[in-house]
Amino acid sequence: MPGSEIISTEPATGAVLWRQAIGDVDAEVAKARESWAEWAARPFAYRVEALRRYANVVRQKSDAFADLIARETGKPIWEARTEVETVIAKVDLSVTAFSERTGQRRIDAPMNTRLALRHKPHGVLAVLGPYNFPAHLPNGHIVPALLAGNAVVFKPSEKTPASGAFLVECLHAAGVPEGCVRLLIGGPDEGKALAGHDGIDGLLFTGSARTGIALNRAFASKPEKILALEMGGNNPILVWSTPDIYSAAVLVVQSAFTSAGQRCTAARRLIVDETLYEPLIGEVNKLIGRLIIGEPHADPQPFMGPVIDNDTADLLTESFLELSFLGGRALRHIERPIEGRPFVTPAMIDMTDARERPDVELFGPILQVIRAKTFEDAIAEANNTRYGLSASLVSQDPKLYDQFWANIRAGIVNWNRPTNGASSSAPFGGIGWSGNHRPSAFYAADYCAYPVVSSEADQARASIGVGIRDG
Repeated sequence: MPGSEIISTEPATGAVLWRQAIGDVDAEVAKARESWAEWAARPFAYRVEALRRYANVVRQKSDAFADLIARETGKPIWEARTEVETVIAKVDLSVTAFSERTGQRRIDAPMNTRLALRHKPHGVLAVLGPYNFPAHLPNGHIVPALLAGNAVVFKPSEKTPASGAFLVECLHAAGVPEGCVRLLIGGPDEGKALAGHDGIDGLLFTGSARTGIALNRAFASKPEKILALEMGGNNPILVWSTPDIYSAAVLVVQSAFTSAGQRCTAARRLIVDETLYEPLIGEVNKLIGRLIIGEPHADPQPFMGPVIDNDTADLLTESFLELSFLGGRALRHIERPIEGRPFVTPAMIDMTDARERPDVELFGPILQVIRAKTFEDAIAEANNTRYGLSASLVSQDPKLYDQFWANIRAGIVNWNRPTNGASSSAPFGGIGWSGNHRPSAFYAADYCAYPVVSSEADQARASIGVGIRDG
C-alpha cells in the first residue's frame, strides 16, 4: 500500500538503491527496553571488546560501505571513504573519552569512609540521524551510548536509510546484541513518534534547528529525559590582514563548498576587509570555475557531487533568488547543470547592501559575502546570528586572532583553517540555535551516562552527638 515503505534513490542517477517496509516504533522500543539491562550489567571491558569487533567488521566491509554511502548521498567516493574511516576510529576515541570523562573515582573521606564516583547508563536512547553524514554522525551517538551500557533505537534519515541499515548490520555482526541496537525505518511521523515515546530515556539528535527547537519544546515537560541537540549553523569566515590571497581563497572554497555545502559547519557567510574584497572574490571565482562537479565514482574525481535531492536543489535555487530580491548582488549564479538531477553549482552573492540578511542556514553551496570597514565591524557582523556553531579567521596577525577568539560567539573557533573538518578528538557543539550545551564527539560520553556519588564505609558506625537527652 502507498506509503508503507521507504525507498532510497541515488541522487546522482535517480536509480532506486534500496527499499524496506516502515518499522513499528512501539515494537522497536519494547525490544530495546527488554534488552538494555543485561547489556548494562556486562563489564565495561566486555562492551569495549564488542565495539572493537564492530570496528573490525566495518574495516573488513569498508569498500562496500563507502560505495553505498557515496551512491546514497551523492558525495564523492573519496569523501565517503573518509567517512568510513571516521566510523572505525570512533570506537577507540570513545573508549578514551569514556575513561577520561566518565571514569570511576575514589575519594578519601573522614572517619574511614570513602566517596565513590561512578556513572550509570540512562537506559534506552533514541538516535535520530541526518542524511549528510549518514554513518559518521549517528555512529558518534551510538558508540558512546553503547559503551556506557545503554540500548539504542536508531532511526536514520528517510533520505539515507540504506547507510543506516548497513551500520546496524555491522554492529549485529560484531556480536552487539540485536535487542540493544534496533533499527527503525520510517519518515518524519516515525521520528516524531520515537522522540515522544514514553519508553525512551533520552534522545540524541543531529539535524536542523527547526526540528531541534521543536524537540526542545517537546522535552521541556520531561526533565527526566536527556536531550542532546546537535543542530546547524550560519557560520562566518573572516578574511583580514593577509597577503596570501590564494590560500585565503582555498580556505573559503573548502569551508563553503566541501560536501556540496551540506555540512553543519560549512561557511555560509564570507566577511572580508573591503580592501581585500576584489582580489579575494576574483581568486575564489577562479577556483570555483576549476571545481569538478560530478557523480561519486567519476574520473577524474569530483570535488563535490549533487545535493541530496531535487527538492533541496529547488529550494536552494529559490533561496538564491530571494537573496537577490532582498538586494543581494550575484557574484556567481547558482546553476542546475543536469536536468532532472540535483546537481547545483557553487554560488556567491554580495549581501553588503541588501535590505535584509535572513539569518537562516541554507544547506548547500551558497556563500553570502559581506564587506566590512573595520575588524570590529566584521566581528559584529559575524555575531549577527542566532546560531553559534563554527567560525574561522584567515589572517596573519596573531593579535587579531586573540581579539576574534575573545569576542566571537561559536563553539568551534579556527585560525587559518576552514570552518569545517572538526576533529573527533575534541568536543563538537555550538551555542544559540546550534545546540543545547550538549557537545558531541569527545564529549558525547557526558550525555550517555549520568554520575552517581556514593558515600561508603565497610562497617556501620554512627552516633548523634548533639540534641540528644541523656538516656
